[in-house]
Amino acid sequence: MMGPPGFEPGTSAMSRRRHNHLDHEPSVTAEEIAFIEFKRIVIKQQVWKSYGAFILTQIESATNGIVTGEMKRVAMEEEIEPELLRSDIASGRTVIMTRKGGKRGVCGIGKGLRTKVNVNIGTSTASRETDLEVEKARVAEAYSADTITDLSMGGDLEEIRRQILASTTIPLTTVPIYQCVAENGWTIRDRDILSRIEEDVRSGVSSIVIHTITRELVLKLKKSRRILTMVSKGGSLTSLYMLKNNRDNPFLEHFDEILEILRERDVVLSLGNSLRSGCVHDMPDCLQREELELNARLAEEANKAGVQVIIEGMGGHVAPALIPESVRYHKEVADRPLFVAGPLPTDVAVGYDHIAASIGAALASGAGADYLCAVTPAEHICLPGVEDVREGLTAFRIAAHIGDSIKYMPSDRDRRLAVKRSMLDWSGQLSHAIEPRRPEEMRRDEGICSMCGEYCAILRLKEYL
Repeated sequence: MMGPPGFEPGTSAMSRRRHNHLDHEPSVTAEEIAFIEFKRIVIKQQVWKSYGAFILTQIESATNGIVTGEMKRVAMEEEIEPELLRSDIASGRTVIMTRKGGKRGVCGIGKGLRTKVNVNIGTSTASRETDLEVEKARVAEAYSADTITDLSMGGDLEEIRRQILASTTIPLTTVPIYQCVAENGWTIRDRDILSRIEEDVRSGVSSIVIHTITRELVLKLKKSRRILTMVSKGGSLTSLYMLKNNRDNPFLEHFDEILEILRERDVVLSLGNSLRSGCVHDMPDCLQREELELNARLAEEANKAGVQVIIEGMGGHVAPALIPESVRYHKEVADRPLFVAGPLPTDVAVGYDHIAASIGAALASGAGADYLCAVTPAEHICLPGVEDVREGLTAFRIAAHIGDSIKYMPSDRDRRLAVKRSMLDWSGQLSHAIEPRRPEEMRRDEGICSMCGEYCAILRLKEYL
């Protein structure tokens, strides 16, 4: 059987992923393993002696040679060696989001791991239905989202957050600037921002997003030739705060304090993508490069302070031919987990943006993106409903699977489904489908397929081939 370089018939995609990962790692001798184990014991004793309890974050543990329980769990789920995972966490190439008490509250994102999918939910000033957002969160988890982000800006924001946390078990992300603006308008004080971050961390969130765009970069937008200057909501709120108050970015001014807050409970920092393109004719520009370089420097600082970092980038709208190249560039500048919103490879799929964006997401994942933000059919139109969330999430889970097939070769899951299909085993096929509920509704009996009827190619050739 022929295949791409490195392809071995009969080996699983997980095994090939593990081997590909090993190809890029130095071999470890028995003496080195023994030393690492000795170092772990010494560090544990030192930490207990100094503090009476463990206070090391995942990246601090990894840097000090400790494989945590969360690392072991992720390694088992992803079928990679715990020591390799520890090494990637120590280098910042991988993060682990945790959600205390959640049965699916541990999520690894980064090098050598399955591409993860996030779902955005949240009220707006035009739609404040708490029950709707809670139901969207439930559906997102039921349909296998890896994480949820609450973007609420309307209604009782504390109660919405509380109910979402009470109704789900997967990691939850927030964007503190949203609630700061919703509750304080443009009279926000720095203390309000830091207090908001503290409250979110104490409430049990797994990650927060901050937008670190400088005032200088915002002003440069005036001279840009972009059709759409800025489409990031968090980026625009942060920029407006700077412009209205004639000041610099508070997230940058208080970056060290923010890191201290996040480190206390090992909350992952996501550095936002304020300057992503708003249409495919707004090509990658120097503004995006400057923002990425800034985020790369901040990621280094955060990692040294014991805080794990995800970098958002390359999202929005990107011409399809540029997607793989753009992902590779982001990874060269900042070798951290890359979170991509979309990207949409066309602007004319209104009402079907989840389909268009899933194509861009598959290309991005295949080129090395680690984490995708699902786009729904409601994108650019209205606040998504429950069905929109389900549709968008399913499309992006398919995109993530395709992306992983590019990165790690086709999975055994595809092969197992194909074998069941060759046997005309309908229930067997659905057992391997990414999302079986819709096809179950479409086909309600085990009889002959109505597409070809008696002239089914597989059925008719069985006795000859």
